[in-house]
Amino acid sequence: MDGERSPGRRGRVALGPAEDTGPVGAFARRLWELKRAAGDPSYDRMRDELGALASKSALSAAARGRHLPSWETAWEFARVLAVGVLGQDETSARLEWRSHWEKAREPEAPEPSPRRRWAAYGLAATVAVVLVVALALVFGGAFRTEVPAGTGDVSEFVADVTVPDGTPVPGGSTFVKTWELRNAGSVGWIGRYLKRSGSFGGPDECVTPDRVPIPYTAPGEHVRISVEVRAPSSPGHCQVYWKMADSEGHLLLPDARAVFFSVRIVP
Repeated sequence: MDGERSPGRRGRVALGPAEDTGPVGAFARRLWELKRAAGDPSYDRMRDELGALASKSALSAAARGRHLPSWETAWEFARVLAVGVLGQDETSARLEWRSHWEKAREPEAPEPSPRRRWAAYGLAATVAVVLVVALALVFGGAFRTEVPAGTGDVSEFVADVTVPDGTPVPGGSTFVKTWELRNAGSVGWIGRYLKRSGSFGGPDECVTPDRVPIPYTAPGEHVRISVEVRAPSSPGHCQVYWKMADSEGHLLLPDARAVFFSVRIVP
């Protein structure tokens, strides 16, 4: 690890996370180096002056390397520094940091011991035999492949129709956010909703319904979904995430990226 004196703190040494702790440590090291390259602003300044939409504790934890931060937190860390301070292109920066984050999210699994490996082989063989026997009893030897549930169910983000990210909104006002999505799969969307699934902001954050309906959308069709939002009275930032769910609130595309709105609350 590097050892350099932290400005303004006599005798203290600013140490970055060790890369040899694995992919998560290497990712945290990248964040730490980005922070140094941007002038090493404090986490308070990253939030209050540079506009990061993650909490101070989340930003700090992201650069320590003990746990992989969420993509939203990682991007807020990188966005305000790489784009806001260093002037990088936002689209290129997002793609670069998403790639780094994906690599850190899927570390290589440790090699199992020979004893555990052979035990796993034995268990897999036993399960396979039981499954074959069960299928033979049910279908009388006529096997067929079932299509897994959810196959062909794909949502594609098209555009922010109203209120682009970073739009200034007067405190206490009401606005309508509209997204355009495309049914990029082979399954029609019936009885679906966008469900509020998380947010960044203060205690007096943007107020919205818990869910908004999605009109019926056939495969290949585009659909526009709107939500009415009441902005908080205090200046700051507000970012709310939404994911597709059924009428009972169960997520239908858990691995798909959420849609969101992000606004600046101004006096």
